Amino acid sequence: MAMNTRKGFRFTNYEAPDQTPFEKLFEIFQELITHTSGDVEEALDWLRELDKEYELTDEDYTIDDFIEDLKAKGYIREEFDMDGTQGDEGQEGDENGKGGGTLSITAKLERMIRQRALDQIFGKIKRSGSGNHKTGKSGKGDEHTGEFREYRFGDSLEHISMTESLKNAQVNHGLDNFSLSEEDLVVEDTQYKAQMSTVLMIDISHSMILYGEDRITPAKKVAMALAELITTRYPKDTLDILVFGNDAWPIPIKDLPYLKVGPYHTNTVAGLQLAMDMLRRKRNTNKQIFMITDGKPSCLRLPNGDYYKNSVGLDEYIVEKCYAMAQQARKLHIPITTFMIAEDPYLMQFVREFTKANKGKAFYTGLKGLGEMIFEDYEQNRKRRIKG
Repeated sequence: MAMNTRKGFRFTNYEAPDQTPFEKLFEIFQELITHTSGDVEEALDWLRELDKEYELTDEDYTIDDFIEDLKAKGYIREEFDMDGTQGDEGQEGDENGKGGGTLSITAKLERMIRQRALDQIFGKIKRSGSGNHKTGKSGKGDEHTGEFREYRFGDSLEHISMTESLKNAQVNHGLDNFSLSEEDLVVEDTQYKAQMSTVLMIDISHSMILYGEDRITPAKKVAMALAELITTRYPKDTLDILVFGNDAWPIPIKDLPYLKVGPYHTNTVAGLQLAMDMLRRKRNTNKQIFMITDGKPSCLRLPNGDYYKNSVGLDEYIVEKCYAMAQQARKLHIPITTFMIAEDPYLMQFVREFTKANKGKAFYTGLKGLGEMIFEDYEQNRKRRIKG
């Protein structure tokens, strides 16, 4: 099969210590499957090419052995046509040893790819046992702080520390005449576990792969890492993901590995409208939007259904609509954090004005360090919105 060449792929020869042949190939395969948007056949084509160049396998463990192990471990499956076409061992495959079925990744591998993205991008984060943020406010919450105070009328009985209260009773009344009064009671202080609803917007316009630079894969990794972070570490939070090109539409977390750039313009307004619609339905009072984009807004959908497009410069009509959306989000107390993967001065000026209209935040960044900044702002926005 001919290779599907793509610009922007850069692979280096890396030899990790103490890895089995499967583990070594599996590490590379997970990276490839992210680049190929979940296309197993294309990822295996790349793997075969890398094997030819770097001699990743030998006669004792081949790519075909690796494929069989992927199936056996439940990472990929072979889907068959309605007519029963199969690619099992009893049938003859093609020259690359492939069967008649179509290979696809399983939910198990989708989860592993998200976990891998989390480790890659947020690897320095220390995990907490409780899995929730603190608000900085104490009171009748549900997370113990380790600090004690005197009992006050209205405190829940379940928050009374019997050990500390009994100690007070012994000190105040003595062992011979033991009694427990209201003045002896001590309450262990608690904090509220904050909840945040977040919408992550991902630009999938054509410029995300323009000029031979792959920007969608790092953005996709950030989205997968953030999804895994929130669902595992902050289980009370909600995360919705949407993509925007000419239009905007939501996608489930499980579809992130398959995300592709399309022949689209950038309809930022449609993305913001959908994000705010999603957040309006959330009960949480703390809400925010993250927007990852590398280009200027260049498209709007008109009331009659037609598209208004302008890729030349910053179109005043489109830009003003974006500013209006930013102001609307501000009135709804929804901060927008924009991650602009570009350094063009005129685009940066647009983001500054957009951020000013929303009173949100903006980062002008390359692809390196994008995930860490998202996490830091996620934490900060969360705490600030709660305290406000």
